[in-house]
Amino acid sequence: MADVQEIVAAYAAAWNEPDTAARQRALERAWADGGIYSDPTTRVEGRDALVAHIGGFHAQMPGARILLTSGIDAHHGAIRFTWALRARDGTIVTECIDFGELADDGRLRRITGFFGPPPIAAS
Repeated sequence: MADVQEIVAAYAAAWNEPDTAARQRALERAWADGGIYSDPTTRVEGRDALVAHIGGFHAQMPGARILLTSGIDAHHGAIRFTWALRARDGTIVTECIDFGELADDGRLRRITGFFGPPPIAAS
């Protein structure tokens, strides 16, 4: 089983990789074959679909980077971590949180991402 720190680092590296082949290699280390990724804007299934989705991110925001801003909290095959989206000019666009599920081999089986802070509680 792979170390969760290494898996999340490879996953983040894939998001920061503009080269499709290098992104694919990073996700082969980090992403289970039938993994599911979802965030407020999309839901994709499978590694190839995630490779393509990240390519669209690079086309839309050239030079942007994902920065891990927390450690990885893990228990019973579940993980969570925070990250920030930094634009090419260095400004932070948004801070986010991902919740994940690990496959039996330790790779990511699912990531569910949320952008920005949680909503304010109703009074």
